[in-house]
Amino acid sequence: MLKFVCMEKLNFKSYQIEIKNNQNKQYVFDEIRKKNVLLTPEEWVRQNCVQFLIHEKKYPKSLISIEKKISINSLTKRYDIVVFGSDGMILLIVECKSPKIKISQRTFDQISRYNLVLKSQYLMLTNGLSHYFCKVDFENKKYSFLKKLPKYKSR
Repeated sequence: MLKFVCMEKLNFKSYQIEIKNNQNKQYVFDEIRKKNVLLTPEEWVRQNCVQFLIHEKKYPKSLISIEKKISINSLTKRYDIVVFGSDGMILLIVECKSPKIKISQRTFDQISRYNLVLKSQYLMLTNGLSHYFCKVDFENKKYSFLKKLPKYKSR
């Protein structure tokens, strides 16, 4: 049976997200991966963030990638969300945490390590309650915080 429910209220607009119960577990339909995935607090944040990117920031669904493996210093890691530009270059990396996990320096270090490989222009960190946006300056090896994430513009 399908139903639309709201889990923990996050600091995003309200979106209708499809939740399905199966064998006493809840699953959420991921419209990017086109499948049901186990609903965890982090997945709830990820799905709301994807809706934010699509509806508020106008990023095309076709340019969004979720939970793909990357190799960093011979270690296999998995990013949460990556958005590509129309030129195929990575435009944005998003690191999602459960609402119970505070965004800390460790979280910034994690996404920065990912970005050594991915070379994204923008970074977003969110636990669904707090959101941080950065623009990366590769030339000067620093990033600057932004008040909001820019809307999508094809390059």
